[in-house]
Amino acid sequence: MSRPKGIQKTIDLGDGKVITLETGILAKQADGAVVVRMGDTMLLATVVAKSDVKEGQSFLPLSVDYQEKYAAAGRFPGGFFKREARPSEHEILISRLVDRALRPMFPDNYQAETQVLISLISAGKDTLPDALAGLAASAALGVSDIPFNGPISEVRVARINDQFVINPGIAELDEADMNMIIAGTIENIIMVEGEMHEVSEKDMLDAIKKGHEAIIIQCQAQIELAKEVEKAQIKREYPPQPADEELREKMDAELYEKLYDITARLIVNKNERRETYDQVLEDFLAQLTEEEKEEKADLAKGYFKDIQKKAIRNFVLDERKRLDGRSPEQIRPIWSEVDYLPAAHGSALFTRGETQSLTTITLGTKLDEQTIDGAVIEGKSKFLLHYNFPPFSTGEVKMMRFTSRREIGHGNLAMRALKPVLPNGNDNPYTIRIVSDILESNGSSSMATVCAGTLALMDAGVKIIRPVSGIAMGMIADPESGKYAILSDILGDEDHLGDMDFKVTGTEEGVTACQMDIKIEGLKYEVLEEALKQARDGRLHILAEMQKTISSPRAEYKPHVPRIVKMTVPKEFIGAIIGPGGKVIQELQKESGSTIVIEEVGDYGIVDIVSENKESIDFVIERIKGIIAVPEIGQIYQGKVKSIVPFGMFVEIIPGKEGLLHISEIEWRRLEKVEDSGIKVGDEIEVKLLDLDKKTGKLKLSRKALLPR
Repeated sequence: MSRPKGIQKTIDLGDGKVITLETGILAKQADGAVVVRMGDTMLLATVVAKSDVKEGQSFLPLSVDYQEKYAAAGRFPGGFFKREARPSEHEILISRLVDRALRPMFPDNYQAETQVLISLISAGKDTLPDALAGLAASAALGVSDIPFNGPISEVRVARINDQFVINPGIAELDEADMNMIIAGTIENIIMVEGEMHEVSEKDMLDAIKKGHEAIIIQCQAQIELAKEVEKAQIKREYPPQPADEELREKMDAELYEKLYDITARLIVNKNERRETYDQVLEDFLAQLTEEEKEEKADLAKGYFKDIQKKAIRNFVLDERKRLDGRSPEQIRPIWSEVDYLPAAHGSALFTRGETQSLTTITLGTKLDEQTIDGAVIEGKSKFLLHYNFPPFSTGEVKMMRFTSRREIGHGNLAMRALKPVLPNGNDNPYTIRIVSDILESNGSSSMATVCAGTLALMDAGVKIIRPVSGIAMGMIADPESGKYAILSDILGDEDHLGDMDFKVTGTEEGVTACQMDIKIEGLKYEVLEEALKQARDGRLHILAEMQKTISSPRAEYKPHVPRIVKMTVPKEFIGAIIGPGGKVIQELQKESGSTIVIEEVGDYGIVDIVSENKESIDFVIERIKGIIAVPEIGQIYQGKVKSIVPFGMFVEIIPGKEGLLHISEIEWRRLEKVEDSGIKVGDEIEVKLLDLDKKTGKLKLSRKALLPR
C-alpha cells in the first residue's frame, strides 16, 4: 500500500518562520484531521461530531482537549506509571484558549456533541505549541463536514526590544515585556489573553492589531486548504430543533413589558432579582393546561430567557442604567481589610458589591517550589496562586470533586496579573503561595482575587513594586441602531447577557494582564480603545479604595514568618557542609532547629538558612563559617577536645575541622599517658597549627609551643 497523497498549504510569517498545514495523511476516520508544523514542532488536531442530536438538547456539548505527548520531546513521563495521565494545568490552560476561540463560531442551531482533540506529536526545542493549537483545531473543522462559521486562528504576539514579534521562540520570550495570545477571524478579534510589564493601553491595542494581521493570513490559508478537500464542500445538516412561533409571539407580547418594568425597578440583590424574574415565568406557565405544560414547558423556558435578555439589554441601552441602578462606568461599593487571619503569613478580605475574596499568603523555602515537568516546559516556580470557587459562593449545592478548568483559568489570570510586581532575587528569598477563596460571587471574582492578593502581599511584608488592581469590563451593543454601552465592573448577569467580557489588571503605571472574550462581530478598534480607557479609570478608582486599607508593604514580616538568610560559599565546600550521607547538615538542623537548603549555582553554593529564631540562624552561620574556613599554619586557635587516644587527642579548632595534638606536643615535660596532662574530653584549650597536609587535609597541632619552656 502506498502512502496517501495529502493536501498541504504553507504560511510564511516572515523572519524565516514557516507554518505548514497538511490533511489527508493521518487520522482519516475522524471527521476532520490536520497536522500543523512549525520548525520541528508538530500538532495533530482531530474533530468528530455525532450525527444526531439528543432530544431536548438546548446547548452545544463541545469538548476541547489539548495533550502533550512526552515522546514528542524524547522524554519519559514522570511518576510511577510512566504514561500520560490526567491533563496538567498547562494543558488545561491551552485547552481553554482554544475552546474560548472556537465556541462562539458554531451556528446557533448547531447542538450535536462535538469533540476536538489536539495532540503535540513532535516538540521542537524553541517553538511553543500553544500558539499553534487554535490554528490546528480550526483547520481540522474547516476540512470536515461539520457546520462551522470559521476559520479562526491564534497567534502569540510578544514585544521584544520595542519590536512586535509573531510566534517568538522560547529563548526570545525571556526578553519580552509583552506576551499575548490573540485569536480572531479574518474580520474580527474574538479573544485576547496575555501578561505584560506595566504597558500602556495604546501598546496593548497596537499588539492586538499586529496579531490580527498574522491571523488574517492564517485564516486565508485554511480557506484555501478546505477548498481542496471534497468532504468539506457540503456541510452536514441536522434536523431543526422543536419550535413554536405562536408560543414565542404570545410570550413576547405578554412578558416583554413586565420584564422591562422589573429591570427598571433596579433591584440590587442578585437573588431577589432572580426570584422576581422567575415569578413571571411561573405565572405564565400556570396559565397552561397540564398537557400544554408537558409539551411546551422546555420551549417556554428557552423563549423566556431570550425575551428577558432582550428586555434587559434594551433597558440598559435606552436608560443608560444597569440592573443594580449604577451608571455604565460606576464601580460597586468596596470595602477591604488586612490581617484578618492572625495565624497566616499575610491575609486580606476584599469585597466589591456581592463579590468577596478571602486571600492568604504563605511564605516558604526552595523546598516548597513547584516542579514543572511538562513535555515542553521544565523548571521550577517560586510563585503559586490558587483560586477556589466553592458552590456556596453562589448559594448553590454542587458536588466538590476536583479543581475545575474555570478555577485553574481564573487562578492563572490572577497569577499573571501579580507576577510582574513581585520582587526579584535577594529582595524575595521566599517561595510565595497565594490562595483566594471566593466566599461570594456576582461577577469579577478573578479580579477580586487580584485586589485581595495585592492587599495580602502587602500585609505579609512582601516588597511588591506597586499595588495591582483588576476590573472586568462588559458591553451591550445593538448593531442595527448603532447604540452601545460599555459597562465597568460587570455583574454575573451582565456577563451572561452581554457582548464582551474584558478583564484588565494593572498598576498606576500600566497594564499587567488582560483576558478578553468578544461575542459579537465587527467590534471596532475605536470602541475597544474606549473600553480600555474606561477600564483604566475604573482600575485607578479601585486602587484608591484599596490604598485606604493599606498603601504599601509592611516594613517587616510578621513575627511568625520564618526568616531566610542567604550565604554564598565556594562550590568545593558544598560537600563538607552536607557531610557524608547528609550527616553534617542533618545534625546542624537538629541542633539549631532551622531548615537549611543548599543549591549549586555556577561556581558557588547558595545556602538558605530558614528559622523563626535569630539565634538559631546565627548559630548556623557561625558553624558554616567554620566549615568553610581554611586553617592557617602558625595561627592560634581556641579548640575543643573531642576525643582522647593513647597517642594524643583530637581537637576541633574550627567547626567540622579536627587536628591531632600528639602526646609529645601537649606539654614540654614527657608524658607517660595522655591523661597525666589533666586535660579531659570537652575541655577547651589553646593550640597552634604547626602543619597542614595538603593531600590528606590532616592538621598537626601543638599546645606546648604556646607554653613557657
